[in-house]
Amino acid sequence: MPVINLSANIIMDNNTITTETQQWLTDVIVGLNLCPFAKRVVLADTIRLTVSESMTAEQLLEEFVAEIELLENTDIEHLETTLLIIPKMLAGFDEYNQFLDLIDELLLQFNWQGIFQIASFHPRYCFAGANPDDRENLTNQSPYPILHILREHSVEKAIAHYPDVDTIPEQNIKRVEELSNQQKQQLFPYLFVIDS
Repeated sequence: MPVINLSANIIMDNNTITTETQQWLTDVIVGLNLCPFAKRVVLADTIRLTVSESMTAEQLLEEFVAEIELLENTDIEHLETTLLIIPKMLAGFDEYNQFLDLIDELLLQFNWQGIFQIASFHPRYCFAGANPDDRENLTNQSPYPILHILREHSVEKAIAHYPDVDTIPEQNIKRVEELSNQQKQQLFPYLFVIDS
């Protein structure tokens, strides 16, 4: 089913949504090296991008469970991680954050804590203590709300082979703060659609 971008009155299909997310992943996450572990997974083509069709929290929770079960039942060499892209709901960042609480409860309920973890991305992502316009937020601002489902074992393995992992957030903030306005517009065009 096509999605209407209300801020721009543009109808988008799932292929467009996936393409835009892939572009962000390639240009921002890998291109700016915001996640030093992402390049390997992208090059190995073991990352799944799936567009949610959900319109309610219950439907989205069901989709989330199905994605984790797919990861559980698929060999890591074929599928290591999943981006669940959510174009039809959770447009507000507060609403998205509240939904993350439900995700945490679900991980506890199914004994998935310690096995899977979630990285959160949103077009209006704003770190605690930051202002919405602060450039540091760019590190987590994606074209659509996203639940990035990671295997805990993969994260631990990647961290074990990376020196000074604690410096990554600080390095990322420095990278995005050094972007020119033109680079920001090229890398984050969806932010300018939202603000228009």
